[in-house]
Amino acid sequence: MKYIVVTGGVMSGLGKGITTASIGRLLKNRGYRVTAVKIDPYLNIDAGTMNPAQHGEVFVLSDGGEVDLDLGNYERFLDINLKSIHNITTGKVYRNVIDKERRGDYLGATVQIIPHITDEIRHCIAKAAQEEIEPGKQADICLVEVGGTVGDIESMPFLEAIRQMHAEIAREDMVLVHVTLVPVDTMGDLKTKPTQHSVKALRELGLHPDIIVGRCKVVIGPQTKKKISAFTDVPAKAVISAKDVPDIYHVPMEMEKEGIADVVTGYLNLKNSEPDTEWYRTVSQEYTNRITVAIVSKYGIEDVYISIKEALKHAGRALSTEVDIRWLDAETCTIQQLADVDGILVPGGFGKRGIDGKLQAIRYAREKQIPYLGLCLGFQLAVIEFARDVVGIADATSEEMGGGSHVIAILPEQEDVVDLGGTMRLGDCSIDLEKGTRITDLYGANPIVERHRHRYEVNPEYIPTLEEAGLVFSGTCANRMEVCEIADHPFFLATQFHPEFRSSPTHPSPPYLGFVAACRKNKITTQTR
Repeated sequence: MKYIVVTGGVMSGLGKGITTASIGRLLKNRGYRVTAVKIDPYLNIDAGTMNPAQHGEVFVLSDGGEVDLDLGNYERFLDINLKSIHNITTGKVYRNVIDKERRGDYLGATVQIIPHITDEIRHCIAKAAQEEIEPGKQADICLVEVGGTVGDIESMPFLEAIRQMHAEIAREDMVLVHVTLVPVDTMGDLKTKPTQHSVKALRELGLHPDIIVGRCKVVIGPQTKKKISAFTDVPAKAVISAKDVPDIYHVPMEMEKEGIADVVTGYLNLKNSEPDTEWYRTVSQEYTNRITVAIVSKYGIEDVYISIKEALKHAGRALSTEVDIRWLDAETCTIQQLADVDGILVPGGFGKRGIDGKLQAIRYAREKQIPYLGLCLGFQLAVIEFARDVVGIADATSEEMGGGSHVIAILPEQEDVVDLGGTMRLGDCSIDLEKGTRITDLYGANPIVERHRHRYEVNPEYIPTLEEAGLVFSGTCANRMEVCEIADHPFFLATQFHPEFRSSPTHPSPPYLGFVAACRKNKITTQTR
C-alpha cells in the first residue's frame, strides 16, 4: 500500500480536501486504484449531531455513516463509494481505546496517548486503506487527509501517528504533502513567510514535507518557488502552485499543469503513464443554456447543501446548461422572488423554522406549473401541501412540527429512540419503482439504490386519500413511500432519499437530470409565449 498524507498549515479552509481529491483524480486517471481517509480531530464520534450552519453539510455514506463534507468530494472526484471506516475522528479513536481498556485488552498496562492512542490511529488508517473499493479489489494508493491545522492541539496525536508510520514504512511508500497559504500583499507581491513558519512547525513535529501546495489567488512564479524551496528544503519542482479557479473540478487540470503527478509518482516509484483525459473532457463541457433555480431553505450557507449544488452542476454540465442558484431564506422569501425562476427546489432539513415559506414555495410551483424537486423534508412538505391545498385537510402537518393531522409520522422504529447520534434511518436502501411513472423513466432501471437520512415518513393512514386526489407514490421501500409525483404537472417530483449523495460529474443523478431538463424547457416555453 502506498500512502499520500496531506496536512495543512497557516489557516483552516485552504482546500486540503479538494487538493487531496485532485491528487487522487490525477492518479486514477493514470490507472491506479485510489481510496481516501479523512481524519477529523474533533471529539464527536461523527458529524451527525453537528450544526450544519457551523460545520457544513453532513454527508451520508452508503453504509449510513454521517461524515464530513470532504468525503463527499472524495466520492465525486474519485467515483468510489466510501464507508464509515474511512472517516477517523478523535471520538472514534478514544472510544475504541477505552473499550479495549475496559475489556482488559492491554493486560493491565497504563493506557497513554503514546503508544495506545497513536497505535489505534495507525490501525484505523491501515484498516481503512485495506478496505475493498470494489468486490475483490483493494486500492493501490490511500490518500490520508489530516484535518485541522499544524499546531492545533487536537491534531497532535494524529501527526505523531503519521510520524511513526513514516519512520516504519519504506521511503517509496509514503509521500507527505503540505498545503499552505501564499498570500498577496497590497503591492501585489507574493509572501512566503507564512509557508516558512508552517513548514517549520511541521518539521518540529518530526515531519518533513515532500511536496508543498501553495494556495494563492494567482499562479506562483519560479522565483517564489525557489525561495520557498530554499527555506523548506523541498525541491522547487515539488512546490506546486494552486491558484483560485472558478470551478473545483478544474483543480486537477491546474495541478496537472504544475506537474504534481510527475513528482508524486517519482517519490512513490510508480509508473507515470499518459493520463486518461475523459474526466477532463467531462468537466470542461461548454454551456449553451442557462437557468435559474430557487433553493428555498432555512440556511443561507452554501456549504450546508454542497452536494445539492454539485448535483445541479453535474446535471447542468451533462445538459450543457449552466445552473444559476438563487438561495432564498424560507423565513422571509416572497412570491415575487419566485416569479422569474425556472425551477424550485426544497432541500432536506429539521425543525419548524421556515416551514411556512417552504410550503408557500411548493404550492406556487404546483399551481404555476413550475418544475419542482423536493428532497427528504422537501418530499414530506410536498405531501403536506397537497394534503392541505388539494385534499382539504387544513391542519395537515408532520408529527415533527406538533399538533394537527399527522400526514407525516415518525418511523415506528424511531419512537423510542433517545440517543440522537447515528440513530436515524441512514444509508443505502433498495427502492422499487412503479412502471409508467416519471421516476422510472428517469432511472431506466428498477429497483434502484439511494441513500437516506430521516426519522419521519408518510403516514400510511393517509396514503389512500392522497392517491385518490391525484398524488402518485411512485417509489417504495418495504411499504414506505419513497417518491411522489403529480402526473399532470410538467415536473413535480419529490424523493424521501437524497439522490445528490450519489451524483458525480461522470454519473449525474437522474432526478437532477430530469429537473434541470424540465427547468430548461420551462424557460424556453416562457420566453416563447
